[in-house]
Amino acid sequence: MIFVMPDRENSLSLLDEYIDSDNLKDHCKMVAKAMEAYAGKLDKTGGEVEKWWAAGLLHDLDWEKFPDEHPMRAVTHILPPLGYPDDVLYAIKAHAPERTGKTPESEIERYLFACDELAGFMNAVALMRPTGFSGMKISSVNKKLKDKRFAANVPREDIEKGAQLIKKDLNEHIAFMIGVFENS
Repeated sequence: MIFVMPDRENSLSLLDEYIDSDNLKDHCKMVAKAMEAYAGKLDKTGGEVEKWWAAGLLHDLDWEKFPDEHPMRAVTHILPPLGYPDDVLYAIKAHAPERTGKTPESEIERYLFACDELAGFMNAVALMRPTGFSGMKISSVNKKLKDKRFAANVPREDIEKGAQLIKKDLNEHIAFMIGVFENS
């Protein structure tokens, strides 16, 4: 039996089915936008772009309802029967290596890891600014990264590791993400 990956509308409906928190939904949508933008920058086409977007959107799908099983519940019980391909499932699994034992290896896995924590952190920075992402500077993000009390639950080492995994200078990665979120 051949499954076709659900379209964006169905993926967004799935997000609404499993996540109640608007903040978590917004985070998932931000990561999806970042993944889609990076896929475009890397010259991915059609179905690949959709996979990158879906991995970003659904990476925290089971966080609210099954926090002790995250992300394994999503990648073993929720997403496979719906037709999400293995590379999307592996990327979601690899975004939480400390929980799954799966380290980010493939390109989509490395980029999801790199976009996840940084997107969450940058959103916290944007919420502190009257203009949000508009006019945000790399130095503003770096200043907040140095303040260990700010968004203390975000592991700085994962942000650094993410940039290394995608072979980008952290400032380059931050600048790209500002561009994505500023224009969305």
